[in-house]
Amino acid sequence: MVGESGEQLGILPFREAYRIAQEKGQDIVEVAPGAKPPVCRLMDYGKYKYEQSKREREARKKQKIITIKEIKLRPNIEDHDLDVKTRNAARFLQEGDKVKVTVMFRGREISHAALSKELCITLAKNVGDIAVVEREPKVEGRNMIMILAPKHEQPQKQA
Repeated sequence: MVGESGEQLGILPFREAYRIAQEKGQDIVEVAPGAKPPVCRLMDYGKYKYEQSKREREARKKQKIITIKEIKLRPNIEDHDLDVKTRNAARFLQEGDKVKVTVMFRGREISHAALSKELCITLAKNVGDIAVVEREPKVEGRNMIMILAPKHEQPQKQA
């Protein structure tokens, strides 16, 4: 049993611990149930729960929620259109979001996947000062997908 200010009260039978808690107007809270014997502490449980939820709220406030923005391209995109898409990707990356670049294939365009891979690499080079390639361009179904992440964040390894 541990007291409210952290002092050791020793090993007590439950009835004795309950009596002490009643006298002090505290609750008995089990803090280490796996220990032999289990460790309990005298505290105001309501206050403890409130402070714990307050800490969790603070931690949630500090977290940055990363969203994935998608940019869709076609294999035969014009240079100006690619510039517009590149500017959009750069804006998303500067805002701290990840960017999923999708090249969509129609009909027999998928036979020229190498050209589309070059297109993805070109876009990655254009935003290379603010982004890192988190996932290399890869054909999935009728699309080629590449993921870019902001440079200030470490890329996560994918299995």
